[in-house]
Amino acid sequence: MAGQGLLSVVGTPIGNLADAAPRVIDTLASSDVILCEDTRVTARLLAHFGIRVPLKRADENVLASRIEATLERLAAGEHVSFVSDAGMPGVSDPGQRLVDAALSAGYRTEVIPGPSAVTCALVASGLPMEHFFFEGFLPRKRGAIAARLQELAPIPGALVFYESPHRVGTTLSVMAEVFPQRRVALVRELTKLHEEVVRGLTGEVAQEIAARDEVRGECVVVLEGPVAGESAPAQAAPARSLDEAIAEGLEAGESKTRLAKRLARELGLSRSDIYDRIVSLAE
Repeated sequence: MAGQGLLSVVGTPIGNLADAAPRVIDTLASSDVILCEDTRVTARLLAHFGIRVPLKRADENVLASRIEATLERLAAGEHVSFVSDAGMPGVSDPGQRLVDAALSAGYRTEVIPGPSAVTCALVASGLPMEHFFFEGFLPRKRGAIAARLQELAPIPGALVFYESPHRVGTTLSVMAEVFPQRRVALVRELTKLHEEVVRGLTGEVAQEIAARDEVRGECVVVLEGPVAGESAPAQAAPARSLDEAIAEGLEAGESKTRLAKRLARELGLSRSDIYDRIVSLAE
């Protein structure tokens, strides 16, 4: 086995700091360095528990450039911890790349369990969850949202989505159009003082949220799986080719990085492959 270093992938609270287990606190305190998305967010967590450990930014924009240096630390026998701003690293963030690199190089890697918005929302929804599929974030535009939901329609289980408070109303209204017979639960502000679950048929929940002046806090949407007698969703219009989507994004002034991230999510393709194609077309 290469070196004696240790990579700890640590789940952190998703809202309530009291959810940090003793093992989480001990692991962070014993680290030589902590890789994190936002040093300010993690600094507040460490300060709450009186922990003093150097922090290194390792969000999706710079993580790839941190991997080699992290492997060197592990080779030197250091204890490196990796956290996201909240929840389990690697779930809807690029942390998997670091774990893959450490394991491939033969270094010890451990997971320190912590809260996950996905599983918390599933339980809070009260919807059947014997099987579920985690989608993460849906596309931003209504047409693209509808097209992706139609692709997900046959999956025999609950569908779980992350959504921002500013876009959740649009997402719910599209769900009501595509799946009028299904139930949905909007789970908001998980583990915090104003935690809320709004559930009912998709149209009912969409209408209730649309009537609010604003929605606050990060949201998780849990959509019920296929129901008996459900009509097949209308077929979506033919999807654009990748080159057409890239051309539209570049023409609209979207940055190459942001465009690659969005199209990877919308089309289910590798972001690095899309980025390479964007650079090629731009040239």
